[in-house]
This record gives sequence, structure tokens and C-alpha cells, in this order.
Amino acid sequence: MSASRRSFLQTISSLGVLGPLARIPAWAAGGELACDVAVIGGGTGGCAAALAACRAGMRVVMTEETGWIGGQLTSQAVPPDEHPWMENFGGTQAYRAYRQAVRDYYKANYPLSAAARFQPRLNPGGGSVSVLTHEPRVSLAVLEAMLQKYVSAGRLAVMLETRPVAADAAADRVRAVTVETAGARRTISAACFIDATETGELLPLSGTEFVTGFESRAQTGELHAPEIAQPHNHQAFTVCFALGHEEGASHVIDKPEEYAFWRDYIPRMTPAWPGRLLSWSMSDPITLKERKVFFDPTLRSRQAGLNLWIYRRIVQKELFEPGFCRSDVTLVNWPQNDYWLGNLYGGTTKDAALHLQRGRQLSLSLVYWMQTEAPRPDGGAGWPGLHLRPDVTGTPDGLAKYPYIRESRRIQAEFTVLEHHVGTEARMKLTGKPREEVSAESFKDSVGVGSYRIDLHPSSGGDNYIDVSSLPFQIPLGALIPKRVENLLPASKNLGVTHITNGCYRLHPVEWNIGESAGALAAHCVSSKLAPRQVRNTEKLLLEFQSRLAAQGVELEWPRLRPR
Repeated sequence: MSASRRSFLQTISSLGVLGPLARIPAWAAGGELACDVAVIGGGTGGCAAALAACRAGMRVVMTEETGWIGGQLTSQAVPPDEHPWMENFGGTQAYRAYRQAVRDYYKANYPLSAAARFQPRLNPGGGSVSVLTHEPRVSLAVLEAMLQKYVSAGRLAVMLETRPVAADAAADRVRAVTVETAGARRTISAACFIDATETGELLPLSGTEFVTGFESRAQTGELHAPEIAQPHNHQAFTVCFALGHEEGASHVIDKPEEYAFWRDYIPRMTPAWPGRLLSWSMSDPITLKERKVFFDPTLRSRQAGLNLWIYRRIVQKELFEPGFCRSDVTLVNWPQNDYWLGNLYGGTTKDAALHLQRGRQLSLSLVYWMQTEAPRPDGGAGWPGLHLRPDVTGTPDGLAKYPYIRESRRIQAEFTVLEHHVGTEARMKLTGKPREEVSAESFKDSVGVGSYRIDLHPSSGGDNYIDVSSLPFQIPLGALIPKRVENLLPASKNLGVTHITNGCYRLHPVEWNIGESAGALAAHCVSSKLAPRQVRNTEKLLLEFQSRLAAQGVELEWPRLRPR
């Protein structure tokens, strides 16, 4: 065993890191922890990055701001949102293994009905948004199990409830990152750093050049970009929550402090929102005309129209043995609790805290409104039997541990994905081809694939939805490489995309692929003593790296598909 390997194992032992959820005790604070690859942020992309780097034999430290790894899949309480071909292709082998493990977990640990147990494509919640709507804690258990073998092997240390506070960077390299856990600080040094934080926290700390908000049309030439850049115009974030329902009971919460404001709030949007935010009417994301939805937790099947109760349902009680589940459970991530009155980054810490608190008040106000005033299909008002499920979210109040972040700081990259690379209408204009023949730009440096509409939620600058068709796309390696900094890679929504193209690169399987490819690239560069841009810009090295990705089950191109 090498001296550096022995030192790493001894350090992990001294920290008391016995598993992914182990916390670093206060007495272990101080000193420097050295590793090969440091993954700062333990969300969906961070977990995939750590898995890939560990798989390649690296010594890895992964930090996570909350007490749960997994990000969108767990602490943010957002079930997977995927393209329609995911069961067959269009995701990495590791992501498909994660998905299968979720289904296997239910079959091994839950009293499923006989019919559900033998469903090869079990959807535990029966939600309409996805074919795999399920509880955040199940994703947490699966991700922990996927990482545990590397913890046991001494390759991985996971630092929970830990956030980055400073970085030591010079000569186009990041040397170390200082992190804080319960007020105690520790320094992590590494050959390569991966920023997998939800808002690109390492970018300003390390001096890595980045952009935020809307770029201008003059900068990008995009069809849906504004004439003037708007760096403080960010997509809404959402404080999600879990709800159950008990018919005939009353679980009405205390009236939230800001309830009067949110009950009467009418969004000021361009184009206009159709009325109050807390209602069963909203802007249709595509046409921007009024769209009426309905909500009824008592209906047992999908009806015509969108029943928000079923939309992100994660527990469907009929799929389990009779009496096992008292009620369905649904996750609420709707337009009605999107918060766009301010941003979580780019301003002062005080401003961010205020907007997060107001976002929480909006979500609590939505709960109270549904319990007391929301119109019911039978002409009544309110469902007092609705109740928050803290056991599902792992929090005292039933709100998610962390807000769902749709848009991050984004690196100024060697290559930036633009709307005319992936947008259907933009590609048609660029190529002159009809819709049935057009395809996304082909990237010779592809390190993965993804597919989702360009789906931008209302923004803090007063813009309504931008939701337009896109084409199944590739993830170019150039979008993972900063223009200047040599040893920092993005692994979340902070890659080289624009405000517009972020709308289709931000979903669960794409974030996973970005993280997995970033982790594999970091490991490849550390072991080969190469810089990421060398790999991209040298044909032989690029082909070698792409071959490694393909051997690990990362798909680099799509079959011929129709636009979404």
C-alpha cells in the first residue's frame, strides 16, 4: 500500500466516516484532507461523479450541504422526470442500475400486491409525470448502497451537512477548498475538483468565470433570448413538500404568517398570468393561455385533465397489500408554489435567506389554502384531511430539506450549448429542414445524451414560461471545461449552457450523466496526468476517453428520434 493511500485511509478513520451518512465529529475539525478528486456537492450529479471517480480507483471526498445525498431525487423531493425512451435507451448504465435498484427495493422490502410485485416496470406512486414516481427515502437508500462499497474500501469519504466557504486558487488551478461543518472548518486539497453544488458555489469562490440569468440575443443569437442581458433574471425555485390525505379528519395547520399576501397574490408576468397564483388556473406552459387544472385526493383513477393529486404521486395505496398504506402520498412541485420574487444567489446572504423563507411561506400558504379555501369539484371548499408528511421529507415540518433549484451559475465554457444546437424551431431555421427530418447538432466530443423540452419556469424578472420543443441531444465535453481554470469541472446545472438551453439540460438523468462523465474525466486526467482540455482538444486522447465512457455504459449518441 502506498504512503498516500495509507494516509488517506488513516484520515478517513480519524474522521469517523463509517458510511455515507456518518457525520464528522466536532473533535476532528481542523487540518487538511488530501484526496485525488473532491466532489463538492452530493446531489444527483455529485453522487454520479463520486461513483465514477471511485469506480476508476480514485480517492474521493464528497461533501453535501444537507443531511441527505441525492439532491433532486431526495432532499429536494422531486421524483425523476425523464424522456419517454428511458426504459430502453437514453441514459447511462449506472443510471439504469439506480432505477432498477429502486424497483428492487420496493419488491424486497414492501408488501406489494400480487399484481404490483410482478410488474417489471413498477411505478410505486402511479404518478403521471413519470414511470418511476417513488419516495425520496428509497432513492436515498439506493444511493447510499451504491456508494457504500467505496466507503468500505476506503476510497470514499462523505461529509454531510457541509458546505464550501472558501477556495485557494492560483495560476489557473484550484489547490484547496475550505468547507464548514457545524461551525468547524476543514480544508480539502485535491488534484481535481468537481463543483456539484446546486447553485455553482465553487465558481465565485475559486474565481472561475461564470454567467447567470438570461444572456442577450446579441451574445447568443438565440430565438428566445432577450435583447438585453438580464443576469439577475433567474428561473423560479420551489420548496416542495409531501402530502397525505385522511378523509373525514382535520389536520389544518396554523395559518402561515404570509397567508393573506399569498392568497391574494396575482403574478405580474409578461405575458400575463390568468389570475391569482393560489387557484386551479394557471398559464399553459406552451401556449401561455389560461389552463384549468383540478385537484381531488379522493379520485382513485386518472380522469380527463390534469389531477394534481396524481401528477407527482409517490405512494399509490392500491399497489400494496390492503391496509398497509392509510393513504396515497403526493409530492407538491406545482406552478402554485413556484417562487419568483427573488433569487437564492447573486445578491446578499440576507436577501437569499429572505427569499428562501418567503418560498417556504408560499408552500405553507398553499397547504393552508388547500385545506381551507380551495374549490372542490363538488362545490365545497377545502380538504381539511390533507396533511404534511414530515416522515417522507425527513424534516420537522414536511417541507423538503432543500429548495428545488432549476437554474445555477454556469461556467464560461470552452463550448456553450445554444438554442440553435438543440431547439426544434431553431434547428429548422438553421438547417432549412422540415420538422420530421431535423435533428440536434452532432458533437464529436459527446460524453452523453439527454432529452427534454426546453422548459423554463416563470422567472424573477417577470417572464412567463418559455416552453418549446427540443430534440434529443448530446452533452459535449467542451461544455464541461471552463475557459481558463484547469482542474475544476461542473457536475450539475452549472455546465456550459445558456439560460435557454439550461431548460432541457437540468433534468435528473441529464444531471446524472453530466456528473458521471465529469467524475470519469477527473479520474482519467488524474491518472494520466492530463488536463481536461488536452483530452478534448487532442483527437487521440478524446477517442480514448470516449471509448472508456462507452465501455462503462455511457451512451454517446441517439438513434433517430422525433422531436419532443
